[in-house]
Amino acid sequence: MSEADRLRLRAAALALDSGAVRDKPDSKANLFADLGSPVSPLRAWASGTTSSSSSSSGSAKSPAQSNVGAVRLAGGRSHSGELAVESNPPRPPGHRRCGSGPLIFSGGSSSGGSGGVGDRGSTASSPMTNALPAGNICPSGRVPGAAPAPAPPRSRPDVLGSGTGHYGHGSIMRGAGMSPARSSIDAPSFLGRPSRSPASSAAVAGSGASLQEMSRLGNEWYKKGRHGEALRYYDRAVSLCPDSAACRGNRAAALIGLGRLADALRESEEAVRLDPASGRAHSRLAGLCLRLGMIEKARRHLTQARHLHESNPADWEKLQDVEMHLGRSTDARKIGDWKSALREADAAIAAGADSSQLLLALRSEALLRLHKLEEADSTLACLLKLDNALLSWTAAKLSGMLVESYVYIVRAQVDMALGRFDAAVEAADNARLIDPGNVEVGMILNNVRLVARARAQGNELFMAAKFSDASIAYGEGLKYDPSNPVLYCNRAACWWKLERWEKAVDDCNEALRIRPNYKKALLRRAMVYSNLERWADCVRDYEVLRRELPGDTEVEEGLFRAQVALKTTRGEDVSNMKFGGEVEMVTNVEQFCATIRSPGVSVVYFMSAMNQQCIHITPAVDSLCSECPLVNFLKVNVDNSPMVAKAEDVRIVPTFKIYKDGVRVKEMICPSLQVLRYSVRHYAVSSS
Repeated sequence: MSEADRLRLRAAALALDSGAVRDKPDSKANLFADLGSPVSPLRAWASGTTSSSSSSSGSAKSPAQSNVGAVRLAGGRSHSGELAVESNPPRPPGHRRCGSGPLIFSGGSSSGGSGGVGDRGSTASSPMTNALPAGNICPSGRVPGAAPAPAPPRSRPDVLGSGTGHYGHGSIMRGAGMSPARSSIDAPSFLGRPSRSPASSAAVAGSGASLQEMSRLGNEWYKKGRHGEALRYYDRAVSLCPDSAACRGNRAAALIGLGRLADALRESEEAVRLDPASGRAHSRLAGLCLRLGMIEKARRHLTQARHLHESNPADWEKLQDVEMHLGRSTDARKIGDWKSALREADAAIAAGADSSQLLLALRSEALLRLHKLEEADSTLACLLKLDNALLSWTAAKLSGMLVESYVYIVRAQVDMALGRFDAAVEAADNARLIDPGNVEVGMILNNVRLVARARAQGNELFMAAKFSDASIAYGEGLKYDPSNPVLYCNRAACWWKLERWEKAVDDCNEALRIRPNYKKALLRRAMVYSNLERWADCVRDYEVLRRELPGDTEVEEGLFRAQVALKTTRGEDVSNMKFGGEVEMVTNVEQFCATIRSPGVSVVYFMSAMNQQCIHITPAVDSLCSECPLVNFLKVNVDNSPMVAKAEDVRIVPTFKIYKDGVRVKEMICPSLQVLRYSVRHYAVSSS
């Protein structure tokens, strides 16, 4: 039978609804007119049989119009007919299809039961021998095994598009490819995959809901600035979907907020690896690299973000500023211009590289060379708070020295200047292990070892009372480190023991020039000034020490003796001077007048034993009496001595009056402790 005859037989099987049955013209234009059917007719079995087949509910469709692969039936045979389960093209209005024979269903099960496909051995009397039942639409493209055809149930309308076509009760799966609603992070890709079983489908749906909930809660905590709480939920989201670049990015943001930059860098790099086309991931990684001073890496990812339309012009400006100031700082270091090196390093840090270990090391070294050791040490402490793992990722070099090695070298120099010699040797050894071939590293390591050895030998000789040999040992160490304040101070102690006062003063001066707040050198110089009877200089050093070491008995006693000696050399009366005395109680007007008229400074404290402010400030007055031995402290209890309070017109307590040589110079009513202390010390110093 020819192809044209087969087509005529198929067309003859079609009928119109409502009893108005008309034959369609036998032409291909009318035969393929109805292309809106979700089911296309299938070809006959590839065999020698000549039986024709007709569709029970679908109109014919050309195989060339198909858009899905071939469907296999139960016997493993392949057909060229196709299924369109995702789209439902509209049919002409009012179009209603029905077959010329009874409808054949797939068993009436909505879960995809057995299909009613006729047996291969059927004769031509069966109108549905070689057609796919209209009800058996499976997204998987596979038809279940053959089963006996059931009795035809009543038809059920199932609207898949416009029109009112009746279809069978087969397994129609719709919406399987829909992903859940998007939250602030991207949903993981597995949520859109259809499941093979209802149980696994429910599990996947539950995971998606849980992932979205974890992300939402994490975002809420992040917006409140509670990065630790946000990280907890982001961690759970990552555990649910470890291959989600968005989850990794959220986790990195929380880690940045917590200051865990090394962990944040790892998460950001993982996000970029999982989704190289994410401009946001590249932008976040670039910003993090900029903070860490990784200039080239930041530039690469900013370029990627720009290609993906996620680049911010402000980020490029920051990158250029950091790069410019970093270059200027390193150039200034090469020529020893430490002021410029410090200024440019601070500018680079302010421009955005606030966590760059290279810049912090440059800043610390510049402060060391400028003799600001305390600031250099505090900068080094900030550097040490950063994760050391970041150093191994910085492949840049500074004057041929690896950045990781350079950081250890700066640590060694700062530790040695502050007297931490063992720590200095350890840091220099670490630098040599990291960069064994660098000449500068080897030279600094050698110097650190020689200085530490000289200091240890000097200490042993000093303890053995061999002060001259100890001074020589300390001098040997200064040959390798001429700016070490500890060695100068130690050698000054040797000169003091050898009664070579002028040499001791010179070494103390040099130590204080390098380290202005070096308390041990200041105390040692004050003691030497005392032996030289340079009382004014001695009092000045002790005054500085008293501010730095409040309550230190040795300093207070040394200051008192120096003040007494200074007044004595000036011919002043020192009979009223006392050290560590108590506040004198005044009970009558005559005693009060006699006391305030004495030479020097007198502080009168009007108080009441029942007043809470007086109870609070009295211990401070007693402490000031011990700290200022040149000041006379008087106490007047207004409850027991009302006449004294009346003579001085005191109505509110506590009240303080300061007299100098019998003349009142200051009055304070209910002063704060800070104001009282400042005023008393001010007049105590002016009287010395």
